[in-house]
Amino acid sequence: MMKRAAPFVAMAAMLLAVPSFAQDAVVAVEAAAPVPDKGDTTWMLISAILVMMMTLPGLALFYGGLVRAKNMLSVLMQVLSVFSLMVILWVAFGYSLAFTGAGTAEDVTFFTPYVGGLSKMFLGGVTTASNIEGFSAGVVIPELSFVIFQMAFACIASALIVGATAERLKFSAILLFVVIWFFFSYIPMAHMVWWWGGPSAYDAPSGLLFSHGALDFAGGTVIHINAGVAGLVAAMVAGPRLGYKKELLAPHNLSFTLVGGCLLWIGWFGFNAGSNLEANGLTALAMINTAVATAAGVLAWSFGEWAFRGHPSLLGGISGAIAGLVGITPAAGFVGPMGAIAIGLVAGLLCMWFVISIKPRMGIDDSLDVFGIHGIGGIVGAILTGVFAAPSLGGTGVFDYGANAVAEFSMGGQVYNQALGVVIAILWSGVVSFVAVHIVKALIGLRVADTEERQGLDITTHGENAYN
Repeated sequence: MMKRAAPFVAMAAMLLAVPSFAQDAVVAVEAAAPVPDKGDTTWMLISAILVMMMTLPGLALFYGGLVRAKNMLSVLMQVLSVFSLMVILWVAFGYSLAFTGAGTAEDVTFFTPYVGGLSKMFLGGVTTASNIEGFSAGVVIPELSFVIFQMAFACIASALIVGATAERLKFSAILLFVVIWFFFSYIPMAHMVWWWGGPSAYDAPSGLLFSHGALDFAGGTVIHINAGVAGLVAAMVAGPRLGYKKELLAPHNLSFTLVGGCLLWIGWFGFNAGSNLEANGLTALAMINTAVATAAGVLAWSFGEWAFRGHPSLLGGISGAIAGLVGITPAAGFVGPMGAIAIGLVAGLLCMWFVISIKPRMGIDDSLDVFGIHGIGGIVGAILTGVFAAPSLGGTGVFDYGANAVAEFSMGGQVYNQALGVVIAILWSGVVSFVAVHIVKALIGLRVADTEERQGLDITTHGENAYN
């Protein structure tokens, strides 16, 4: 038996004697070409589906229940059409313009901090084999999973605007306005806030606000402030609905609104936790923060309304949930659960105060409170991210990829960076939206005829009724 085993023993000895440099070469090859983890990939695909569910059917039902019965289908059709339009525009131009740019300092142009290029137009070069790096050095996900995840963000950001001008705008005017805003406001903001080279190229050129250290985990500036300001400007230029402040313009079906709001809440777990781009402890932190901040927003708005108006309403409760969700969006991966609760409480109370007290004095008919909830909530969340990201308050701080450690945290400096992001988002979206809405007004007009508005957009624009 020993003689028969001898050749195998010799072979084993030869294998153990493989030169160390050969083993190092194998390790180097593996390090140079990391392979996506199937768990991370699965999580990103699920998150993308959850975010798409937020728009269809979540946002559609949420908005649909808030309008009058004669305009139910018009809102559903607007959300559906905007979603579909953004899907096509994203894969054709949006992804390339938002998430490409100069790879070295020598390639930087004046436009690099503000917008990308067309090197991946129509997803050119994006294949099943191409990967992108997330927020952990050497950890990658398939690029296509990132494309579809960000596509879902672009869709819901654009669809949010529909709520501000509901019940009075031409269908064609909505679509044209959203297309202009998408190219000149959403894409630049996404590039300025989120575009960088990844951990392995952290010192390469990056987007304007990213390079200034503004934190936005999942879209407080890119989506909520951006869309909220656009909705406010469009509503201001379009003018109020017929009968505004004279007739009852109450929601026709709050049950739909509750169902849509709950779908938004569940989908938001993909929205926030998916923004970590991998499945790990930080993903779990973003998820629990999303849960507790939203619950805090519900309670803050409900009890605040109870104190000011004498009753806690279902509309107030679900509005508080959305306010809490919006508030935690930029902070989800940077704060601890106690900080998330504080953000939810503040966002719920301030959004309620704006909608109940400030909006009526402004005289702008933001039909479904897009700015009052998304704009105000986004501002609150963005600023408070700079406070509660502090490690001393349970936050994660800011990671320094050069030192490979959490950097020393300056609350004052971070709040300044956050405020800078807020101001730029407001001004950028405000100017683009003002120009865009006037272009639409000059080309095709904004509003339907008064007789059509009184009859309802369901039958006059789409030739059908929501209810028989």
